[in-house]
Amino acid sequence: MRADTLLTGACVVTMDPERRVIENGAVAVAGGVIVAVGEAEALRATVKADRVLDCAGHIVIPGLVDVHAHAGHGLIKSMGMHAGDRWEEICGEVYTQASPPEFWYAEARLAALERLRFGVTTGVSLLGGGDTIMRTDDPIYAAAHCRGVAEVGTRSVVAVGPTRAPHPRTYADWKTGTRRAYPVSFAQQLATCRRIVADWHDSHDGRIRIALLYPVLRDEHERDMAAEDYAAACEQVRIVRDFARKKGLTFTQDGHLRGSIRRAHRLGLLGPDTLLSHCIDLHGDEIELVAATGTRIAHNPSANASILGRCPAIELMEAGACVALGSDATAPDRSADMFRHMQQAMHYHRRHFRDASVLPIGKVLEMCTIGGARALGLADRIGSIETGKAADMVAVDLRRPHLSPPNMALHRLVCFANGNDAATVMVGGEIVLHEGRATRVAETEILEDAAREAAIMIDRIGGGADLALPPDFWGTERRPG
Repeated sequence: MRADTLLTGACVVTMDPERRVIENGAVAVAGGVIVAVGEAEALRATVKADRVLDCAGHIVIPGLVDVHAHAGHGLIKSMGMHAGDRWEEICGEVYTQASPPEFWYAEARLAALERLRFGVTTGVSLLGGGDTIMRTDDPIYAAAHCRGVAEVGTRSVVAVGPTRAPHPRTYADWKTGTRRAYPVSFAQQLATCRRIVADWHDSHDGRIRIALLYPVLRDEHERDMAAEDYAAACEQVRIVRDFARKKGLTFTQDGHLRGSIRRAHRLGLLGPDTLLSHCIDLHGDEIELVAATGTRIAHNPSANASILGRCPAIELMEAGACVALGSDATAPDRSADMFRHMQQAMHYHRRHFRDASVLPIGKVLEMCTIGGARALGLADRIGSIETGKAADMVAVDLRRPHLSPPNMALHRLVCFANGNDAATVMVGGEIVLHEGRATRVAETEILEDAAREAAIMIDRIGGGADLALPPDFWGTERRPG
């Protein structure tokens, strides 16, 4: 058998239906796909490869999948995080008023590089954040983001959609070097999304995909919005949902909680092509609705939402639902390191049940490999190391003090590794990280560009005060009130 690349000598964790773990394994890759998986000795004897990678001392796993994160956040990170709702205010202001295409391009490359360095080969990125704000007034912003990700070489599912009614909403651009404000209607945002889908979905050898979203409708929206605005929101979410279904795209929503899944069901939003994020404090009937409709759940155990309430991920999986892990990165106190989020998930649910056997190690690894692929409708392409699938793999170097001694590799991987232990990353058969360094892009250039665009953004919003340590930074154990 001829192959482009043979990875040999590693502990190979396949995540195939039998969950095979091959202690001294090898994987052969040709034409971007996996063509053989087996014992190293057997494959070395039968495979003639142009390139052989000696992975002794490493564990090879499928590329990690992050099913919920936000584009744009990487240049804002912790700004104003101690000042109540200031961090989300900054997001809303920046994403509508102070983020030219150069901002989205710089942030996309930075976030994609962070994911790559952490072994995350596929990730969802909402084009904006906060409760409702998306940068969908013009296709140029999504285009800048997609170009940036494509240059780094990871896979991205870019979620775009309109803001929640009422409309119009005021946006601003900086195309002439000065701020120009203008009203943006739902129709304009929908047209933007249609253009983005036409231009970018399944592009760059399938590495860039588009998903559709509409902000969650909850009890407070029906209670506090004008009746005509709430009715408009219900009509708009159905339009977006129907467009996603027609195009075969994932439909996603960020921020479900306490009864909002019932509302989504009444609006006809649930189904196996729907991915709902956070989903805290669900009622029993909502868990049953998720399972019965095949709706997918993005569980973000490190997010603030998981402090304010609990996602019943264990109960959802027991009911038969697909629950995958998201980072909700980068904001304001968490990174895209999925090893961190695996460890957080285990402790989060074990503390709730006061039972250290809850959420076994293998199950949590499943949630950000084959489970993540299933949540995105991509389990036929990625998520496991099987013949015929895209060669998305990560070799993690176990020869480190915190990952020693050399036994029980899977336990060490999930419980002790961090993203910086990823040594080699392959996406579609291409080595995009080698010995911890990106192969397609100049990392220093990306960091410098990100710093420059962040400084411009901070100046435009007058955000200098948001960078200072707050008076209570060293504070007391508990804030007053």
